[in-house]
Amino acid sequence: MKIKAIVNQDVCIGCGMCIEMCPEVFKYNEDDKSEVVGEINTDDLKDKALDAQEVCPVDAIEVYE
Repeated sequence: MKIKAIVNQDVCIGCGMCIEMCPEVFKYNEDDKSEVVGEINTDDLKDKALDAQEVCPVDAIEVYE
């Protein structure tokens, strides 16, 4: 399973919804924006990351294979 996620730093507003939903993959960086810090290596994490992508209010997250 090779699932990847990216957070567009130019778009992210740092609301933290993705971090609350999937703290195994997303964390705050030094700019108080979300960044990817974990691997998506299980179906559970894939589902959580996709849910985080879905709720992002500014569509800053992309999860893809």
